[in-house]
Amino acid sequence: MKKLFYLFVITLSAAVYSCKEKETDPWREMADVYNAIVAPVFPDRDFIMTNYHNPADTLYTEAIRKAIEHCAAEGGGRVVIPDGEFLTGPVRLRSRVNLHLADGARLLFVTDPHLFDVVRTRIEGIDCYNLSPLIYAYEETHIAITGNGVMDGQASEDNWFGRARRMRQTQPDGTRTDEKSVLYQMKADQTPFEERIFRGEEGIRPQFINLYKCRDVLLEGFTLLRSPFWLIHPLLSENVTVRGVKMISHGNNNDGCDPESCKNVLIEGCYFDTGDDCIAIKSGRDEDGRFWNIPCENIIVRDCVMKDGHAGVAIGSEVTGGCYNVWVENCRMDSPRLDRVIRIKSSAERGGEVKNVYVRRIEVGECRQSVLGMELKYWGVTDGPYPPYFHNIHLEHITSNKSQYVMHLDGFDDKIRVRDIYVKNCAFNGVAHPDIHMIVGVENIRFDHVSVNGQEYEGIYD
Repeated sequence: MKKLFYLFVITLSAAVYSCKEKETDPWREMADVYNAIVAPVFPDRDFIMTNYHNPADTLYTEAIRKAIEHCAAEGGGRVVIPDGEFLTGPVRLRSRVNLHLADGARLLFVTDPHLFDVVRTRIEGIDCYNLSPLIYAYEETHIAITGNGVMDGQASEDNWFGRARRMRQTQPDGTRTDEKSVLYQMKADQTPFEERIFRGEEGIRPQFINLYKCRDVLLEGFTLLRSPFWLIHPLLSENVTVRGVKMISHGNNNDGCDPESCKNVLIEGCYFDTGDDCIAIKSGRDEDGRFWNIPCENIIVRDCVMKDGHAGVAIGSEVTGGCYNVWVENCRMDSPRLDRVIRIKSSAERGGEVKNVYVRRIEVGECRQSVLGMELKYWGVTDGPYPPYFHNIHLEHITSNKSQYVMHLDGFDDKIRVRDIYVKNCAFNGVAHPDIHMIVGVENIRFDHVSVNGQEYEGIYD
């Protein structure tokens, strides 16, 4: 009996030590999450899209649909887009299907909104029915888009971005407004989801790829150009791998990859040159976010290159459901048009808790504003019932050659809603405001072996 007791004590002590060790090494936890994210595999069967094409069709929409449906009915495999240029409408993915673009494949998407079905999705964290994303999947498992080909949304001022097309909604006073403003008002009025319907000419610009409530996803190798809206939008999905994808698109709201209310997401080896945030992690907006209350958690970003964009990696602003456990490592960010390296944003109308953000080994050539930016008064909202809370943010082994500030942390004047920021083994050079500058409403920032313009910067900022 005494031996069993000692064995129990030893086992318990080992478990406690293991837990403490894990708590002090979040990168070990990242390794566990990384190993848990497993890309789907598919049967070794190919379905060549052009074999399903009717020469009388000017579009390849129906050929792609037939190939995908046949592949799914046969138990899965690859639907191959061969070398060549093909014009298509929106594509709907099915379970166990890998849409594969050959090296010389170029898939061009139509811009006529009347050719788009209406599907359930979210636009900027707000639930609605809208024009189908260019590629869409709903409640599918084991799906993929792979290959080195190109997909071009063809968005421009002549179609999706044109002011004449956007300003089609008529207000009660007779003035014209855009579709997103109408959706914002529907959210504020708590209009039921089923009644928020946008179609045809009054449809909101759709995402390029939207994977809604999907599991076991692989996106790998291809290039995305000229998206009408966000480029890659996994929504309420789990076990998602985005690897080696090039995202080049400079239109309005052209975020690169926006996992929203997702769990276990890997973004690895990607290239971003975008008109908005390169990566923006989200979890719903305002009333809709509080209705679902589903966080985004266990997000890994590694070995990526970020060029233009509002931020290299952003969290928010639609982060009402919260965001937990984000790891960013081994990335290169460099552009005078990259505003911030790491950005966390929300407001007191939006709320949301962001915790456990770990960033290391980031090489910054230059950015326009700051290496770390936080905005708790996003869109100028200075007060409200749901103040966000950001805490436990770690930066280590970051080098930067040019920025306005090291930190630009715009919190609340009358309360502390940002705590526990740790900066370690970093060198920030070419800083225009070397006093760190903008820090409001923040408690407990710790600097350890940090230099700013060659001068040591140590200690605690409270």
